[in-house]
Amino acid sequence: MIHGLSKFINQYLAPVLSLTSLLLIVFAFLSPVAMLESRVALLTVSPSLSLTNPGATDGIDGPSVFLGPLGSCERKNNAGDITCTTPTINPKYDIDFLPGNAPDLLSAPTATTPAFIAVSIAFTLVFFFIFTFTSFRAKMGKFGNVFDKPVVQRLTAWIGLLGFIIGLTSFLVIRMWFGKAVEDFNKAILKGGSSAPQLVANTSNGFVMIYVAHAFYAVPLVCALAKLHVTAAATGKV
Repeated sequence: MIHGLSKFINQYLAPVLSLTSLLLIVFAFLSPVAMLESRVALLTVSPSLSLTNPGATDGIDGPSVFLGPLGSCERKNNAGDITCTTPTINPKYDIDFLPGNAPDLLSAPTATTPAFIAVSIAFTLVFFFIFTFTSFRAKMGKFGNVFDKPVVQRLTAWIGLLGFIIGLTSFLVIRMWFGKAVEDFNKAILKGGSSAPQLVANTSNGFVMIYVAHAFYAVPLVCALAKLHVTAAATGKV
């Protein structure tokens, strides 16, 4: 039974989780400017009374801004059309729809951060294909023997590890950057009192997707590292 469970995790579950992780990371990276517009973002500014008048009913109309690694989207009101900036690794966030007295504290991370995320996605994509081929090497005939070689096992583990570390670190940098931006923006709204715009900034669901993606990523990565250890033990290189 334990052998069957191990085979299921390594041969079927791990490749599926690797693909799921890749897709979630790509979705979070491209949103909202290239896809999912108002549905996925890393930071949002939305109309709300939660800061200026906490006791009032929260459900007002007003401008909204959705920020991601590659740019931003915005709309004038809840029913308005969404317009987005051009995707770029050096984004300039467009916050023109916000009131003139809104805090101007939202800036993009350095251009190297989205670039590092793009590199990590490339590593993750390569890792997915090599890991999948390695998992199904027994069904690939003579061609599958290529993926039994120790050098392939080491390459798979290194590529997976680099993709994981670079990607997670880059998104954590953005999380700290946006977390500070949210804190500063909301503090400025609070200082403005009743004359401040009825807005609130929050980190959004894009970060949740990233955390889930890297939790999934950890499963095939651990499998790849375990295979590397077994291969090294078999060749006496532990």
